[in-house]
Amino acid sequence: MYIYEILKNMKFKISVLLFFVFGCVVAQTVQSPSKEITATFKIDTSGKPTYSIDYKGKAVIIDSYLGFDFYEGTVNKGIPNTFDEGFTITSTQTATVNDTWKPVLGEVAEIKDNHNELRVSLKQQGTGRKVDIVFRAFDEGVGFRYEFPKQDNLDYFVIEKELTQFNLTGDHKAFWIPGDFDSQEYVYNETRLSAVDNNKLNLNNGIALKTVGGRYTIQSPLMLKADNGLYINIFEAAVVNYPVMHLDLNINNFSLQSHLVPNAIGDAAYLHAPCTTPWRTVMVSDDARKIVAQKMILNLNEPSKIEDTSWIKPMKYVGIWWEMHVGKSTWDYSGSQNAQNQQTGEAIKVPHGATTENTKRYIDFAKKNGFDGVLVEGWNTGWEDWNGHWKEEVFDFVTPYPDFDIKAISEYAKQQGVKMIMHHETSGSVASYERQLDRALENMVAYGYPAVKTGYVGKIIPRGEYHDGQTMVNHFNYVPRRAADYKLMVNSHESSRPTGVHRTWPNYIAAEAARGNEFNAWSSGNPPAHETILPFTRLLGGPMDYTPGIFEIKMSSYKPGSAEQVHTTLAKQLALYVTLYSPLQMAADLPENYEKHADAFQFIKDVAIDWQDTKVLEAEPGDYITIARKAKGSENWFLGAITDEKARESKVSLSFLSPGKKYKAVIYHDGKNADWKKNPTSYAIDSQTVTSKSTLKLKLAPGGGTAVSFIPIN
Repeated sequence: MYIYEILKNMKFKISVLLFFVFGCVVAQTVQSPSKEITATFKIDTSGKPTYSIDYKGKAVIIDSYLGFDFYEGTVNKGIPNTFDEGFTITSTQTATVNDTWKPVLGEVAEIKDNHNELRVSLKQQGTGRKVDIVFRAFDEGVGFRYEFPKQDNLDYFVIEKELTQFNLTGDHKAFWIPGDFDSQEYVYNETRLSAVDNNKLNLNNGIALKTVGGRYTIQSPLMLKADNGLYINIFEAAVVNYPVMHLDLNINNFSLQSHLVPNAIGDAAYLHAPCTTPWRTVMVSDDARKIVAQKMILNLNEPSKIEDTSWIKPMKYVGIWWEMHVGKSTWDYSGSQNAQNQQTGEAIKVPHGATTENTKRYIDFAKKNGFDGVLVEGWNTGWEDWNGHWKEEVFDFVTPYPDFDIKAISEYAKQQGVKMIMHHETSGSVASYERQLDRALENMVAYGYPAVKTGYVGKIIPRGEYHDGQTMVNHFNYVPRRAADYKLMVNSHESSRPTGVHRTWPNYIAAEAARGNEFNAWSSGNPPAHETILPFTRLLGGPMDYTPGIFEIKMSSYKPGSAEQVHTTLAKQLALYVTLYSPLQMAADLPENYEKHADAFQFIKDVAIDWQDTKVLEAEPGDYITIARKAKGSENWFLGAITDEKARESKVSLSFLSPGKKYKAVIYHDGKNADWKKNPTSYAIDSQTVTSKSTLKLKLAPGGGTAVSFIPIN
């Protein structure tokens, strides 16, 4: 007994000693509130910080390194530039948050923020430099970031590389696009990770500016499906004063490492402690629907910095836009260019679209059909040589063309109860736009424009900068901040992709930042699967101005012999108003095309754009998605269901409807012989009375969809 006690005490003392000598290998863990997700942090024997993530006992991310390379010469002389080894843990802290908040606009009226937090404070031996690594575990996944406290040994510094890894467990199915520093406007590839290869892609895809970062560099958000049934998404949140993170893939071991977009001289990020990086996020579930429905990205962003948000309103709009893409009119006054001849190099004389007369026609159409706004592109001087010249002073953002009477148009719109949406194309000349920004915004206020669509086509000025670099990220965040001072909303195109910053600046009402509907007019277009992937990728970061609602599907109606077309059925174009969330929704087609199909157009008129609740009913990335949404301040529900190139049938429970109520369901569906390629405009409209106990049978044609409105009748 005495010997046993001695041995037991020795064992205890040895354990304590080992803890102090090798304490760095002791794991720190944090679990999601449901305890289904566990993030584990530890430091290996060389002082390298690592993390891993499990879901229901299954490995999602295996041991992955964390850290940075700092640029040589930006820290104290004689201190090495590596910041990924030699660390010890100085302290750990935990916290729990369980709260709710209300977004100004959104897919739901209230968002729950419930997570557990682990903060690990580290100190690098030999340099004395400090960093905190903060993990937040939600039921949807894990977010983590680096936080640099104020310290003597690290003040102003430059990040050369971020060394964050995401080491995967196998050769997962991936939905990926190239890691392009200037564009996200790609068709998604659906392959195994081992088949990723940018060199094998056909880049004759309608994208004017391409700057691919490397053979195996791909973009986030990266959607994955493992063979064990897990759905995994790697992304980031709250990208502020930092470049966009792309991912370098090792196709042999399926390791991913962060690839920060560089600036003009090759650096990644200029920082000043105290500061933080964006959150790196890993979402995981065995139910694809939960990836689409996640609110983790928003929860990782800061609350709204706008106190009075009463002026931030959702908008449904029409505009002088699609007619340029189909070649009916042009942006510039002289009529020398349009979207089609930009692709072919042809010089075609085409009428100017943004005339006073034509604008009033769209205003009349908006009023007649209950739309909130009218967008007009090509109204201001500068469009004659706007694209492809890397020109500094391109546009004047206050001077209209002679045939666009901005004062008369603004007064007419006001009389009709219609708001005008301003358009500011910069052609990438950001320096010029920032110099003119206040005058441009003051001009909007003077003429009663509540919102602006910005554009950044072409190479960036300052020259050498990329769309996804730190400089441009700061610009894309600055414009809505400055616009808020004027109580104006912003919809950015050709910007870096959103990462939930619209929570902080809710007047950042929408963005494009992915391949939109316009590519169908003059390029190889968007395949039928495209819109089934977007909710799992681009839309995780924020609302998208996809510009749905094209009824004249085949472009040969405008240009005989043209093979281009929208790669959907007409019914699917209706369903997109539900499946692709945005509080800014365009009815993108020409007024005359809607008048030909007034019965189908009714759904676009009826569908809401701000929501009380959202239910993801069915989902599989690249295949199909069905979503139901309840209009804010109403008992009306709307449903959208879309599929890829394969026909699909399903039965959908209507249990989301309010119990005890009867609804008139108006169902806009594909016709009997509908097909996205062979017969895209075949559709039918049926109605029936339903309750929460009803089941709806959906039959979707290849590339098709179904849209349903549910209106209470008792």
